[in-house]
Amino acid sequence: MGTQHEAEQRTNEDAMRRAEQRALAQRSPFDVAFLSNAEDVTEIIFVRHGQQTWRQNLPAGELVDPPLSEKGLNQARLVGMALSTERIDAVYASPLQRALVTGQEVARHHRLDPVVVQELREVEVFRDVEPNATPADTIGQLAIMGTRHRMIYEKSWDVYPLSESSADFRNRVINVVEGIIMAHPNERVVVACHGGVINAYVGHIIGSRYDMFFRPAHASINIVAAGDGIRALYRLNDTHHLRNDEGDFHSY
Repeated sequence: MGTQHEAEQRTNEDAMRRAEQRALAQRSPFDVAFLSNAEDVTEIIFVRHGQQTWRQNLPAGELVDPPLSEKGLNQARLVGMALSTERIDAVYASPLQRALVTGQEVARHHRLDPVVVQELREVEVFRDVEPNATPADTIGQLAIMGTRHRMIYEKSWDVYPLSESSADFRNRVINVVEGIIMAHPNERVVVACHGGVINAYVGHIIGSRYDMFFRPAHASINIVAAGDGIRALYRLNDTHHLRNDEGDFHSY
């Protein structure tokens, strides 16, 4: 009896595999490669935080976690409204307040609370500079000028001394985003984070050699799809929601 049942089960499984193969054969290579109209797809909606307050020559300890500016608060509100009519199943956020507040603006429309994940924080440039010292005080103004020049052309976090390495940063970002994907099959998830984080993950799936291959605008929407082991870029640097009758809130 058991043998007959197992045989029937194998026959059913074989039939299902053949049906899947036929369905796959009917889709074009582009349908498969870019998950076009695919089923069982997870969408990760990366939202960069709104504009933060910024002053030059601050001590390293004050550079890490600035709050949103007035414009940044409006940007967070507008991206929250833009996603208010979308299906959102979960919201994750960096612990840094500029990203967390942006995530809260998205989450409140869906009666959700952002899940704070430490690994979503921005790359830690000048992490090992003493908190009460400025980077220029520690490594010198000439070195600061040199790293800025190198970043323009090399676009690598490794040009900055006393900082988190490019490899360590990319690894922590990719690992946690892949974990979020695995935790939310066939769902739509917002990740409120930072420009470096978005570049790290999107750069990984498109094979960019640069740490910063594009500059995400504040409160921009960037969407990646995941399914069948494939990762596909759906949308990049969408800012249409930042220009309306109230004004133009676009910034970098």
